[in-house]
Amino acid sequence: MTTAEQPRTGRYADLVPASVRRSWSAAGNYPDRDLYTLFSEQCAAAPGRPAVIDADGEVSYLELDEMARGLAAGLAGLGVGPGDVVAVQLPNGRLACVTDLAIAALGAVALPYPAGRGQREAASLLARSEAVAVITVTEYGDFPCAERIRALATELPTLRAVVAVGTETPRGCVPMHALLAGGTHGFRPAQPDPDGPARILVTSGSEAEPKMVLYSHNALAGGRGAMMAGLRRDSTPMRNLFLVPLASAFGSSGTAVTLAAFGGTLLLQPRFDAGTTLELIHRARPTHLLGVPTMLRMVLDHPDFAGTDTSSLHAVVLGGSVLDEPTVRRGRNALGCPVINLYGSADGVSCHTALDDPPPRATTAGQPNPAVAEVRIVDTELREVPRGEIGEIVARGPMTPLCYVAAPELDQRYRIDGGWVRTGDLGLIDAEGYLLVVGRLKDVVIRGGMNLSPAEVEAMLITHPAITDVACVPVSDPVLGERLCACVASTGSPTLADLTDHLGRAGLEQRKFPEKLLLLPALPLGAAGKVDRRALRAEAELRATDR
Repeated sequence: MTTAEQPRTGRYADLVPASVRRSWSAAGNYPDRDLYTLFSEQCAAAPGRPAVIDADGEVSYLELDEMARGLAAGLAGLGVGPGDVVAVQLPNGRLACVTDLAIAALGAVALPYPAGRGQREAASLLARSEAVAVITVTEYGDFPCAERIRALATELPTLRAVVAVGTETPRGCVPMHALLAGGTHGFRPAQPDPDGPARILVTSGSEAEPKMVLYSHNALAGGRGAMMAGLRRDSTPMRNLFLVPLASAFGSSGTAVTLAAFGGTLLLQPRFDAGTTLELIHRARPTHLLGVPTMLRMVLDHPDFAGTDTSSLHAVVLGGSVLDEPTVRRGRNALGCPVINLYGSADGVSCHTALDDPPPRATTAGQPNPAVAEVRIVDTELREVPRGEIGEIVARGPMTPLCYVAAPELDQRYRIDGGWVRTGDLGLIDAEGYLLVVGRLKDVVIRGGMNLSPAEVEAMLITHPAITDVACVPVSDPVLGERLCACVASTGSPTLADLTDHLGRAGLEQRKFPEKLLLLPALPLGAAGKVDRRALRAEAELRATDR
């Protein structure tokens, strides 16, 4: 399909042919309503149902809607309109949901990015997206977010307003409380094209400058909605405790799916804390816990775990990194519910194990659901390979995004004719149709010309009885270029020899053994909730040992 033949949505191209999008709609995969309209329908059906439970208490659907409409009217007064990009940097809580809904009600495009990302990344995202407004906290920790973004105004010609959330408003910023208190002033929601742009998902940026991936209303509520529907045990309204930021790709199933598509309840904390998580589980009775494997391990290791009632949980859903069998087994035994392995990325693929998958299947990525994304495995010439053979994972389905934002080179690199997305991940589909993810094309350590897979070594190291968490990263070497370093959180003080002995007994080839060790009390998490491999690499360069 040539560029001229591609369907367009305002200033963005949809790289999936319109006929394919419409076939998904005809199959019932799309609701064909925008996110705010979907939320309004949920509000009309159950206005008193709890929408959000956060650090400030409980807010109903009707209360959340009133706040969203007020903010939408306030943003409209600042000149924000259909198609405009509004960046959002807020911690998990009701205001993050209010902002999502207000932007959708305006027919604008949300660009959430997690609180905790620095000024350099913020400047890049705002410039490349041509954001007209930013909604951010006054401070996050000791970092003055709103003030620093306001200082960037001279470098950002499209930026018209910085809305600050906090007790004090920096000079030149608009106080959030003033917008919320302004009333709706006859505001009428827009009704944007459901196949039009709704949200820009930002990749974690752990390896390079974050990519921005544009999703439609239908791709979020329909495609990602089908992914979440596969996690439901019955018709009980979902009560989803998101441990990852709602501003992450994983967290995009918060407002758009849990609230707008499903009419469920979101349980939120401003930042992840294992003790607070246990208190929320005990008090607010979530049906689903959504996070990364490291978070589950921290929850299970917390001294308050033994006294926590976890009987409300239908499933624990873990993504963001490799899920190992010991963590699955420990979680199932301790919580009494399935531990689901979720494989996915902002680039446009998602697949997870099912609630009734047998334990041997728990560390696969599950069986791809065409209502979410069809998955193929291809060789270097993009030809589909037979089952059982390893190749690159490519995907296309109702959740497929429109395009990359302000990055035609990424569209050229990762999008294939017909709307398919190259993930950069390596995997295979076995004889029973289960997807196994075995690594990334670029996520290798090159030791003297030999490629080593960190994921392969991590999967074996986590089975060591003294290791509670692990990530393997490269450290520079003047002779070999790179060596593999095991970064380990442990209940004891294992030596490098302990680790290599364990790997040898597990059957790993000696040439793949780590040659450096970094012991830590816990692995650092980045702003998106994943293990921060960039920070680990920097720390390993300074402190890793060969003992």
